[in-house]
Amino acid sequence: MENYIETTRETNEALSAQRTLLKNVYCWMALALVVTGLTSYYVASSERILSLMGSGLYIGLLIAEVVLVVILSARIHKMSFTTAGIVFVVYSILNGVTLSVLLMIYTYESIALAFFITAGTFAAMALIGHFTKKDLSSMGQILLMALIGLIIATVVNLFIGSSTLQYILSYVGVLIFVGITAYDAQKIKRQISEFGTEINESSMKLALMGALDLYLDFINLMIYILRIVGSRRN
Repeated sequence: MENYIETTRETNEALSAQRTLLKNVYCWMALALVVTGLTSYYVASSERILSLMGSGLYIGLLIAEVVLVVILSARIHKMSFTTAGIVFVVYSILNGVTLSVLLMIYTYESIALAFFITAGTFAAMALIGHFTKKDLSSMGQILLMALIGLIIATVVNLFIGSSTLQYILSYVGVLIFVGITAYDAQKIKRQISEFGTEINESSMKLALMGALDLYLDFINLMIYILRIVGSRRN
């Protein structure tokens, strides 16, 4: 009887820890989105900052973003949770700076529309990924290959300049990131179930990396949706 009570207590503690970590995933993701949004609005509203945003600086910021993601992904296990959190927030700020160009290209109304469409779509796919019993691992591999193809096609279109191809790629991008969102939601749930039996620095860093994945899914999904529904400024 005592063994049963002890096992039940440990199971309940593990489930409680997993629920807390999953909540932290989405809280970190929401925080990063807020930071990115506020940064974008501030940069787009500041003529002084915009005057400094030459092509060289902009490319440098894009490179810095890639470097930060690589560092965070490759070295998070060697970082403290505080350091990893700071890197994540800095990345969301840099992303806000680079995404500020969208506020100058598209109307605020169309950006708001794209955001709400993205939020609804993201929530639906995250719930599907979380609750579905079907293993989405094989779908994730297919989506990764499709994403690589999308990136290559996008680079090619930079030289071709085809508006029709860009429009098609926008729809393809939406489909890909809709699928990736469900895949990542399931992957994060599985990882936390396997390794998140208690709240410690390692499990909190696991939640942070999950938040980064979902944050990137949301941002990319919104960009592709914005390309479809967005109205450009005159």
